[in-house]
Amino acid sequence: MSSELAARAPANSPLGAFERFLSVWVALAIVAGIALGLVAPGTVGVLSQLEYASVNLVVALLIWAMIYPMMVAVDFASIRNIGRKPKGLIITLVVNWLIKPFTMAALAVLFFDYLYAGVIGEGAADEYIAGLILLGAAPCTAMVFVWSQMTRGDPAYTLVQVSVNDLVMIVAFAPIVALLLGVTDIEVPWETLLLSVGLYVVIPLVAGAITRRRVVARHGGDETAVDAFTARLKPWSIVGLLATVVLLFAFQAGTIVANPLLIVLIAIPIIIQSYGIFALTYAAAKAWRVPHNIAAPCAMIGTSNFFELAVAVAIGLFGLSSGAALATVVGVLVEVPVMLSLVAYANRTRDRFPAS
Repeated sequence: MSSELAARAPANSPLGAFERFLSVWVALAIVAGIALGLVAPGTVGVLSQLEYASVNLVVALLIWAMIYPMMVAVDFASIRNIGRKPKGLIITLVVNWLIKPFTMAALAVLFFDYLYAGVIGEGAADEYIAGLILLGAAPCTAMVFVWSQMTRGDPAYTLVQVSVNDLVMIVAFAPIVALLLGVTDIEVPWETLLLSVGLYVVIPLVAGAITRRRVVARHGGDETAVDAFTARLKPWSIVGLLATVVLLFAFQAGTIVANPLLIVLIAIPIIIQSYGIFALTYAAAKAWRVPHNIAAPCAMIGTSNFFELAVAVAIGLFGLSSGAALATVVGVLVEVPVMLSLVAYANRTRDRFPAS
C-alpha cells in the first residue's frame, strides 16, 4: 500500500491514515526484526523458546491482541443466517481442500525438480518440496481475521469460514499431506493443532462475546456502541501485527542473512501460488455474485497459510535445520507483504461486487 494508493483511497476506505501506509511500517518492522535477531541473538533465543507444542506463546499473545477486536465485532445473532448464503463457504472449502494443496505441490515439483535442477541438489530439493506441500495443505486460522477486518469483511461469516476450515483440517490435513508426500506414517502434532485453534479462535471469541455483551448492556442495548469500542481498540491490532512481524523475522534473522539467494528461490513459487489462489477464489466469488464482504475474506483464507502448523510438522518430520522447515519459514516471511498487497487490491475493487 503505497502513497499512490493512499491518494486514491476513497473517503469511506476501511483503512485509516496509518493503515494506508501499513506496507511501509511492515517493511520497517522486517528490518527491525532482522537487526534485533543479529544484535541480540541471546534475547531472541530466549523468546523463541517460550513455546508449548511448537506454538510460541509470545507470538500467540500478539496474535490474540490482533484478533480480539475482530471477535468483539462478531454478532452471534447473524451466524444463524449463514446457511441462507452458502456460496462463500462452498468456495472456501473447494479452494482450500480440493485445489490449493495440489497446485502448491505442482509448483514445488516444477521449480525444485526442473527449473532449479542445476542449482539445488536432488536431496535438498525433496525437502523444500515437502515444506511447500505442508504450507499448501494448511489454510490460515488467525491472521484471516486481520485481513477480513481490513477489507470490511463480515466478521460473523469469516468466523464460520475459519471454524469450518479448522474442523476439516483435523480430519483432512494428514491424509492430504501423506498423499502428496507419498508416505503413510505422517504424524500430525495434534497438540499444536488443537492448541492453536484454542488460542487463536476459541479464547478470543469467548472474550469478544463477553465484551460485546457488556458494552451493549452498558449503553442500554445500543449495538452501535460496539463500533465505537472496536474503533478504540483498532490501533492495538496494528501494533500487534507489527510486533509479530518483528519477532518472526528476529527468530529467522541468521537464516535470512546466511542464505539470501535460497530464500528468494523458495519464495518465488510461494508468491506465484498466493496470487494465483487469490485470483481464482476472487474470480469465482465474483462470477457467483458473492457480496464483497464475504468474497474478500473468502479469497484471503485460501491465500494465507496456517504457518504454525506447517512449521511444527516440518520440524517433526524432517528436523529443525531441514530444508522443509526452512521452506515453511519462508512462507511466513513472504505472507505479510503479499497479503497487504491483496488487501489493497480487494479494497480498490469493492465496487465490482454486489452489495452485502
